Amino acid sequence: MTDRDDFLEWVRTDLYEAERALHDGDPAPRRALWSREEPVSILGAWRNVHGQEEVGELFVALARGFSDLVSYAFELTACDVMGDMAYTAGFEHITTSVDGTPRTYTLRATQVYRREDGAWRVAHRHGDTVVE
Repeated sequence: MTDRDDFLEWVRTDLYEAERALHDGDPAPRRALWSREEPVSILGAWRNVHGQEEVGELFVALARGFSDLVSYAFELTACDVMGDMAYTAGFEHITTSVDGTPRTYTLRATQVYRREDGAWRVAHRHGDTVVE
């Protein structure tokens, strides 16, 4: 298995499950996959943050608003692995409840990853809502 194959398997399993959990109200799996090193940052659809503390606070706040996940799908459009760095770009198609109201929306999401102690970790995320 190549580094790229190994990375994509992680994206399709661990990362996918963490995103499903967040959109169903559980921030812990997503937080567990994020880098323990600085810098970490998010340019988000709802809020921008920088640093470990702010990233953790954002995940808790987001999860508090999400519940009753119906579906989550990640449509990967591009990715690459270069040594201990990688990136993904694609569309997240989500149907969940936000503050108790059912919603369906799509986010454009680009993430940057780094390998730490042999495990992939998210270091940066940019996500914004696709407006049709």
